[in-house]
Amino acid sequence: MTIEKEYSTKLAVDEVTIDRRDIEMLDAIDQHGSMHKAADRLGRSYARLQNRVVEIEDAVGPITERKRGGSGGGGTVLTETANELRRQFDRHEAELDGVARVTESVFPGTVRERTGELATVETAIGSILALVPDDAHAVQVTVRSDAVVLTDPDETPQADDTSLRNQFTGPVTAIESGDAITRVTIQLGTDSPLQALITNASATRLGLETDQPITASFKATAARAIHLESDRRV
Repeated sequence: MTIEKEYSTKLAVDEVTIDRRDIEMLDAIDQHGSMHKAADRLGRSYARLQNRVVEIEDAVGPITERKRGGSGGGGTVLTETANELRRQFDRHEAELDGVARVTESVFPGTVRERTGELATVETAIGSILALVPDDAHAVQVTVRSDAVVLTDPDETPQADDTSLRNQFTGPVTAIESGDAITRVTIQLGTDSPLQALITNASATRLGLETDQPITASFKATAARAIHLESDRRV
């Protein structure tokens, strides 16, 4: 008797269930910039693909936006809502993949500016916007690998145009593939590696190779600072 591990990652939003086929649809729209081309690439009819987009949008709001004219001739792009669905799906899939162990990257730094719970921390890789405890000065910023988003440097949106306020670019130094998830290590400084967990499909779409430059992005709320012991006041 052969026993194999089997699971299916799904997201439930109201009465709509978003599964791997839906994420592949969003990936194809993002890659080709067209719902027609995405349907052709996936071997689906345009009408069914469009209907599925409408079903998801009824539950979560707009996931595509039509761009008209311009030098590129227009097309269809994903909204931030669609990208957040993809990120949540990737994180959920990472939790289910026994091979993929969520790690934390740590960056020591000094708090420079503060706005409420958020503060700018100067680190060896640059400024990180993070959640920082009150009265902290010398801290360590931790970033979970399942909260990091990887994009091609030429296709990364400006930080001001996305919720992913922290963006850093560096070479890929290690790629470790599991059943469904790939762990990627990016070198952002001499002694400052950052790890990310992404789906195998995302790794393939990015064409990841060692030494390839890649942009790693994460939200300010995904970067959490803790006091260094030497910074604590007794």
